[in-house]
Amino acid sequence: MAPRLVKITAPAWPDLSFEDELNNAGKNFIAGIDEAGRGAWAGPVSAAAVILPLDREGLSTILGGVRDSKQMSPGQREKWAEIITINAVAAAIGWAEFDEIDKLGIVPATRLAMKRAVTGLNHSIDHLLIDAVKLPDVDIPQTSLIKGDSRSLSIAAASVLAKVSRDRLMKLLEEEYPGYGFDRHKGYGTAAHQKALKSLGVSTIHRRSYAPIKRFLE
Repeated sequence: MAPRLVKITAPAWPDLSFEDELNNAGKNFIAGIDEAGRGAWAGPVSAAAVILPLDREGLSTILGGVRDSKQMSPGQREKWAEIITINAVAAAIGWAEFDEIDKLGIVPATRLAMKRAVTGLNHSIDHLLIDAVKLPDVDIPQTSLIKGDSRSLSIAAASVLAKVSRDRLMKLLEEEYPGYGFDRHKGYGTAAHQKALKSLGVSTIHRRSYAPIKRFLE
């Protein structure tokens, strides 16, 4: 039997197509928005909002290594987070804490973190490009893009800042709540995290509304 050929699709790299289209329509300040930590069992959800300088010559080259943060190593994310921050017109991080997630639910809490990130920009905004989510409470024209962090450079930049900011916080939380391994798994439901929960029990920063944590409480 002849070997079966398997087509391997390379990861999509984001570009400025959406930003350029909006820019050509007279919108100069476009904020890309993304989150990190929705699926974690502990800690807050973070969101970042980033306005890139669309009039900067060679912007795509300057940010040539920026893509969906999930496709990057921790070292790559740290490197590109610094480059994004240096070159952005404005950038801000918003948070929704674990108790807000339990009270509101993860999707409304994610919207809250995104809204706080937008407010934190302290800059005029003509349009929002958001990864998968809509912000009905934010009175700014907006576009929700499925897999936006693989399609829009502004959203990809936001995904990197959101992830790096949250990872740094989870490392600090490991010092406050030692033994859970937050510095390694960042609150996600890994085998090591589950083992720690069996040994130490549920901490005050765990999301008690999540089914896996409920089971540990029971």
